[in-house]
Amino acid sequence: MSHQVQGSLLFQPIRIGTMELRNRIMLPPHGRLTGDLFGSERQAQANIAYWRQRAESGAAWICGINGFVGNVAIPGFEPTGLGATMRGVFRLPRFRERAARYAEAIHAAGAYAAAQLIMQGGMPHSPSGLLANYTNNQVPHVLTPDEIALFVDEYAFSAGEVKAAGLDGVELHANHEDLLQLFLSPATNHREDEYGGDHSGRMRLLLDVLRRIRQEVGPDFTVGVRLNMDELFEGGYDLDEGLAIATSLQAGGTIDYLHCVVGNNWGAPSYIQPHNYAVAQWSDLARRFRETLDLPVVYTGRVATAAAAARIVDEGHADVVGMARAMFADGDLIAKARDGRASEIRPCIGTNDCLHRVVVEGMRFGCSVNPRTGRESEPPLPRAESPKRVLVAGAGPAGLELAGLLAERGHQVALWEREREVGGQMRVAAKAAENAAYADFLSFQERRLAGLGVDVRLDRAATADAVVDAGFAVVAVATGARARRPAIPGADQPFVVEGREVMLGWAQAGQKVLVVAMEDHMQPLTIAGYLTDLGKDVTVLYPTPSIAPLVGKYSIGAALAKLTAAGARIEVMQRVAGIEPGRVVSRNVFSGTSHEHIGYDSVVLACGGEAESSLYTALRDRVPELHILGDAYAPRRISFATRQAYELAHRI
Repeated sequence: MSHQVQGSLLFQPIRIGTMELRNRIMLPPHGRLTGDLFGSERQAQANIAYWRQRAESGAAWICGINGFVGNVAIPGFEPTGLGATMRGVFRLPRFRERAARYAEAIHAAGAYAAAQLIMQGGMPHSPSGLLANYTNNQVPHVLTPDEIALFVDEYAFSAGEVKAAGLDGVELHANHEDLLQLFLSPATNHREDEYGGDHSGRMRLLLDVLRRIRQEVGPDFTVGVRLNMDELFEGGYDLDEGLAIATSLQAGGTIDYLHCVVGNNWGAPSYIQPHNYAVAQWSDLARRFRETLDLPVVYTGRVATAAAAARIVDEGHADVVGMARAMFADGDLIAKARDGRASEIRPCIGTNDCLHRVVVEGMRFGCSVNPRTGRESEPPLPRAESPKRVLVAGAGPAGLELAGLLAERGHQVALWEREREVGGQMRVAAKAAENAAYADFLSFQERRLAGLGVDVRLDRAATADAVVDAGFAVVAVATGARARRPAIPGADQPFVVEGREVMLGWAQAGQKVLVVAMEDHMQPLTIAGYLTDLGKDVTVLYPTPSIAPLVGKYSIGAALAKLTAAGARIEVMQRVAGIEPGRVVSRNVFSGTSHEHIGYDSVVLACGGEAESSLYTALRDRVPELHILGDAYAPRRISFATRQAYELAHRI
């Protein structure tokens, strides 16, 4: 049962340090994806517009700058990876000017502006020369006491620059493999000097940094720490030591709040938890910190809905909640929840493709469910000057979004779908337990289209003749993709079935299943996970050198944790070359060496899709205006489909 949002403490004011917040919602750092505040002028405008819109919607506290402090590596050393920088953000010549513009926009909307100080990822430093995680084998440099002193000064300088730019506070990033966490953790700090050893030695660097920051900024400035509550891996600190760290921070008298999180960089759980985990799964740990401390406590970690945020505050898990990806999905979430319009909130589905697009593929940021996000500096879609009768054929992600956008512009829109339910491949994927939010999004789209007056016709096949006879001025073909069946010898046998059909209950898989994984994103892992949930013995064969190469670190660990815990086996570089009853032959894609897989009673294909564009071909030169989008053009992901819908909606 969903927690009641209206009347919640979530919308009551609270004081955090020097800030009198109008509600209990914080936006932690995440807007850099939409545009680099310190990059080009256009990027800065996009970044500021993103935060301005969220502040105008009701956000009380925006910690929108996550900046890397300056590095102290020797000249010529080239750090790699996330945070691979030598000159810190806070030493950029334009830092004060850009940060001041950011703060002014947020203040004008009645919210408070803060920044986070980071030294994470790509730096070459560590307390003891130990590796930070199991998936990175670059050996770091062991910091000397003199180098540590330089870092302490750099943190203080950075905080002073934040205050000078007119912001209201800073947060120290002492989590997610930041240098500060590496000093706190018994897994990575084996020093024998004053910065290591027992609890007090491992606390020293963080406390030194905080003291210097407080000296730099004075008492009239809010300072907090973001902390892993429990490291959740072998050798790391546990909840009890996390509470001890928090108690020591409070005793130091330098901080105004504690920001509680979990997660690591290799992703099980990721510090940006995907849909494989429950909404706000670790918020109850934050309650332990709130009960232990006199300081206000913030909790962040897949707070995906307004109802979850309200529950966390009302049940005493935290004083304030941090919401990031939910704000990607709907920048007006706060206003809608506050005003009793929760059913209008566009839900986050938690796939993390917003991150993977940027980090893995180097593409422009895009939210899967909201193509407008990141484009707040651009004018909104205008009303149509000459409304038209438009048919959208296909009610998958692309067709649903396009129909809604066109109706919002004032067009008269019909949506025909050959199945008895909307959703296309999203509806199939929603059969997997971790994808329950997909169904929530489809329900949102149905409510949206009903409210806009879109004429939705289910169980209505869009044949070329029927479309022509209906006399639409514009036709947009979004008929999706059919399952791809690669030309593998033996793939036409009855024990070889398509994964989508298994998930829909149209086909059955035996007990020992081999999954042919020829799709680079989540489909093979989703199908394999669905099969393990049914108790199947599963092996997955990928022809690629890595598993799901388009799925980034923020999600891959969760999927693999589930599969491997269930006993699934995953092999890479294996191209399936032949299928026979009880026997599958694969070949290494590089060496060509063969391998036999014996005893499988079913082979399940997870090979993506092929564009279903026959309607588009049949309608060419038969309707006044014709368009194609989504998987019907080329099978891709949800974010591609909704983005194409947004672009097309401008042109109709």
